[in-house]
Amino acid sequence: MMTLPTRLYLARQVRELDRIAIEERGIAGGELMERAGKAAFKSLRFNWPRARRVSVVCGPGNNGGDGFVVARLARQRGLQERVISLVDPQRLAGDAARACLSYREAGGTLEPFDGRSASWGDVIVDGIFGTGLEREVSGVWGEAVTAINASGRPVLALDIPSGLHADTGRILGAGVKACLTVSFIGLKAGAFTAEGPESCGEIIFDDLDVPAEIYSAMPPFAERLTQAGLRHKLPRRPRHIHKGRCGHVLVVGGNLGMAGAARMAGEAAYRSGAGLVSIATHPAHAGVLMAACPELMVRGVDTAAALRPLLQRASVVALGPGLGQDDWARQMLAAALESSLPLVVDADALNLVAAEPLRREDWVLTPHPGEAARLLKTRVADVQGDRFNAARTLAEQFGGVCVLKGAGTVITDERPIIALCDRGNPGMASGGMGDVLTGIIAALQAQGMARGDAARLGVWVHAGAGDSAGQEREIGLMATDLLAWIPLHLKRIME
Repeated sequence: MMTLPTRLYLARQVRELDRIAIEERGIAGGELMERAGKAAFKSLRFNWPRARRVSVVCGPGNNGGDGFVVARLARQRGLQERVISLVDPQRLAGDAARACLSYREAGGTLEPFDGRSASWGDVIVDGIFGTGLEREVSGVWGEAVTAINASGRPVLALDIPSGLHADTGRILGAGVKACLTVSFIGLKAGAFTAEGPESCGEIIFDDLDVPAEIYSAMPPFAERLTQAGLRHKLPRRPRHIHKGRCGHVLVVGGNLGMAGAARMAGEAAYRSGAGLVSIATHPAHAGVLMAACPELMVRGVDTAAALRPLLQRASVVALGPGLGQDDWARQMLAAALESSLPLVVDADALNLVAAEPLRREDWVLTPHPGEAARLLKTRVADVQGDRFNAARTLAEQFGGVCVLKGAGTVITDERPIIALCDRGNPGMASGGMGDVLTGIIAALQAQGMARGDAARLGVWVHAGAGDSAGQEREIGLMATDLLAWIPLHLKRIME
C-alpha cells in the first residue's frame, strides 16, 4: 500500500483515469481488476492475520468483480470463503463476469442472499456497489447493507463503502460502515467529508501500478491539507522583530452572557503569533475579561462610534464570537463593515449577514452547517448533502474565502482546487471550537498571510491541536484545551 495521496477526485474523474489506463496505456481492464483484488486481499491478511473465514458480498458491477478476485485468492490461500451474490451470475458482464468464472473454475460456489448469510465469517468484504452509485439503496441491496452492519464482523470495503456517494460523502438511503476501505486509482472526495469518514473507517490507497503520468492530464477536484503542503507558508521571524510587526487582531464580540467566546478567540490569536490582541466587548464584561487574561487589551464599547477608534489601530478584525443579534450586535457589525480592514466572520455575525446579505472580497467566512444553511436559505441536510457545492456557492454569493466547518472541513477561495482538512476528531463537537479557529485565522492574516493561506493553515493547526488535546480523551474535550497545542503545530510547519 502507498502513502495516502493529497489529491482527491470525483467519481467521473476516476473513471476517466481508469479509461486512460486501459485505452491509452494498454492495461487490460481484467488486469486492473486482478490487481485491485490482490491489493484488497493483501490488506485483509495484514489487518486481520488470524481470520480464517471470509464472507464476500458481491454486486452486479466491477466492484463485485473485485470481490470475486478476493474470494478466489482467499480460497487459493487455504481460507474458507463464502460468496454471496446479490444478482444472478448470468446478468454479470465483461470483466466482472470473467472474474466470477475464474472463481468458480477454482472450485468456488455462489449463494444468494437470504438475510443471514452476510453475517458469516471472521471478516466481511463489501463488493456490492462502487463509485457509480447515484440512486438510493433499497430492496435486497438495502437488506444486505443492513445485515452487514448488524453482523458485528469487521468489514473491508472495496474502493468505497457501498451506499456512500463518492463525490459528496452522503449516504444514499443505506450505507455500509467499514473498518477499512481500500481505495483504487484515485482517492474519492466523498470519502473525506460529511458521512464519508465514519463510513470508510481507515482508508488506504493503491494506484494499481498505473503509470504516474496519467494523473498529469487530470487536475484533482480537491486536495487534502498536509504539513508538507503548508510548510513555510508562515514566514520565519527575524531575531530583531517586535510586536508591532506581528499584527494587531481586534476581536469584536462578547455580548451579555457570552464574554467567553471573545476571550477564547483573543487567546487563540495570541497563541497563533499575533503581536497585539484587543477585544471590543459589551461594557458589562470589560473588567472580567481583563482580569481573566491580562495580555488582552479589553475595551467596553456601547456604540459604533466607540468602536471606530479601535478599528483604526487594528490589522484584522475577528468578528462574531459571542456577538449576539441585538441592536448592540448590529451596531458592532455595521462599524466593522464600514472599515477597510480584512475580516474573519463567525457565529452571530454570519447570522446577521444571512439576514441582510452582502458581498465582500476581503473576508473569511467560517460557518458551521447551520450557519451555512441560513446564509444559503436552505436546509442543513442540503448543506451536508453536498458540502463541496455548499462551500463553493457561499464563496460565489458572498465573496472572499469560505471555511465550511465540520467533519472534513472544506475551504474554498479563488483557487480552482478545493482544500479539505481530514484531521480533527468528534471530541471537537463542543462549544467554543469555532471561536478558537476564528482567532487563529485572524492572527495568521495579521502576520501577513493571504486570506486563503491563512484559512487553510488555520484550519490545519486548529484540527491538529484538537487531535493533540484529544489524545487522552475525546469526550469532555473543551475548546480551551486546544490553546496550549497551537504553537506546537505552528512550529511544525515552520521547520
